[in-house]
Amino acid sequence: MSARWLDDELADADTRPAPKGKTKTKRPLGRRKLATLTTADEGGTDEIILRLLDLGHITEVVAELKSGKEATAYVARGPRGSVLVKLYRELEARSFKNDAIYREGQVVLDARANRAMGGRSRKGLGMLQSGWVNAEYAHLWTLWKAGLSVPEPLVGPAPFDYAATTPAVLMRLIGTEDEIAPRLSDASLSPDEAWSAWEQSLDGLAGMLRLGYVHGDYSTYNLLWWENTVTIIDFPQLTTKQNPHFQDLLRRDVQSLVTSFRRHGIQADPDTVLRDVQRRVTGPAPAPRVLLP
Repeated sequence: MSARWLDDELADADTRPAPKGKTKTKRPLGRRKLATLTTADEGGTDEIILRLLDLGHITEVVAELKSGKEATAYVARGPRGSVLVKLYRELEARSFKNDAIYREGQVVLDARANRAMGGRSRKGLGMLQSGWVNAEYAHLWTLWKAGLSVPEPLVGPAPFDYAATTPAVLMRLIGTEDEIAPRLSDASLSPDEAWSAWEQSLDGLAGMLRLGYVHGDYSTYNLLWWENTVTIIDFPQLTTKQNPHFQDLLRRDVQSLVTSFRRHGIQADPDTVLRDVQRRVTGPAPAPRVLLP
């Protein structure tokens, strides 16, 4: 199956209107304005932020960082320092909704849940939303514990703990409140820095492949640059070898990385890079991190 087919599939967002009913339906919750998260003495008016405050994960939200097609990222403070809060929109309010290509190969044992998600009913959309968010936490923990350069997840590792924060994902902020780590796509690099970033990016792709993962959206837009170190971000669409499109997604990741690095003066052949990444998989793995009690 061709990578072009995959691109067409991903571009085919589900834009069908919700069925009309006799009762007024709740408007899907999209991007939250910073003012709604930070006003009022009791800590804000947004119920998700209030829950994070009550759980003790954050103490305040200080700034909006970036708004993307699925979520908005905010800078917050917490008991362990600066926090990045990635707050997902409800699925109906997201511009990217067709995640089926990434979910292929997953087994859902509950037949009713499987039908609800496949039919995109309100209950099914809620399940998809929770699964999307919880998957990012689970992937973050797996990659972080394996020693890969990813943000440290700040809730978990037990699913019971991080499920309580849905639809938010909390991770350690890369950079500082005054100077947030830029994406590699926005960073200004010297030739030596560009080459170092390229090598680290290939090692990161190989590190995920070693664990049986492919990122699914791997480019300089999902890589941060801070203190001469590349940090990989954005993992909800990460998929495993059980996905029948695994190899196509891997090739597309390589192509995206090659294309996006051209602005930094790196010229590479995708087929050669793919072989290089596969060779690196057999090399030494990073030292795993140990969770402190």
